[in-house]
Amino acid sequence: MSERAAPFYCAYCGDEDLRPSEQGHGAWECAACNRAFQLKFLGLLARGLQRDDTGGDEI
Repeated sequence: MSERAAPFYCAYCGDEDLRPSEQGHGAWECAACNRAFQLKFLGLLARGLQRDDTGGDEI
C-alpha cells in the first residue's frame, strides 16, 4: 500500500507551515495558528460521481 498524500495547507488558517503530529496517523500541527488537526478518509459516497452534460460554460 502506498503512502497517503500530505495536506498542503492548514485546514483552519490556510498556512503552509505544517508538520506531522505525534498523535498518530493523519494528525498534523500548524506552526502558524498553533492548531492540531487530523485528516481521515471516510469512504466513497453511494451516489458516485455526477456528470454535468450541459456542454460547457455559457458566455
